[in-house]
Amino acid sequence: MSNSEINRKDNPVPEPTLRRLPGYLFFLQKIKEEGILNISAPVIGKSLNCDSTQVVKDLAFTGIKGRPKVGYNIYELIHALEEFLGFNRTNEAFLMGAGNLGSALMSFQEHQSLGLKIIAAFDVDTNKIGRLIGGINVLDYSKLPQLSGRLNVKIGILTTPNHAAQNVADDLVSCGIKAIWNFTSANLVLPGSIIVQNTSMSSYAAVLLRRLTDSGY
Repeated sequence: MSNSEINRKDNPVPEPTLRRLPGYLFFLQKIKEEGILNISAPVIGKSLNCDSTQVVKDLAFTGIKGRPKVGYNIYELIHALEEFLGFNRTNEAFLMGAGNLGSALMSFQEHQSLGLKIIAAFDVDTNKIGRLIGGINVLDYSKLPQLSGRLNVKIGILTTPNHAAQNVADDLVSCGIKAIWNFTSANLVLPGSIIVQNTSMSSYAAVLLRRLTDSGY
């Protein structure tokens, strides 16, 4: 078991920290290309408009520590972040619903660099079944139990219509899925052991538009 795995069990990571860590990683990958070898928390904080103390606290969850007057070795820090976030592993996922949003996610290949690989999509629409989108096959929904039993996939991405989301999520859980990335607006009711990450487009749009209105534009 790695240090990061032990750290996560003994010291649960706050969600705001998890949201910030990928930003640090992408920033470090960018400046690595400029030949920079070491970087300090204040420099990271200034570049990303965040407090350097918070940067130190966030990075500490990876198990890596900076050195006085030197800071962090960029290569070591990138490795620690990738390992901690799971970006250096391949986590296979099923996508449920090959509509406009589902098709866009299949065509968006960058999620593979984040350790997430969609290996198959499922739909009930005969006009979509059999299509190849972004190199991913759209299969008949009825094949989900058979394929999940063979491949032992643990992640499901939900891009179905809202009214179908709960039933599909229930089917995913029955097939052994342990984590669901929910892009619908449905409030899923699932066993407490199932990890659910909600990314509702309507919710994010509401926040964006409200902030725009409040700013006076």
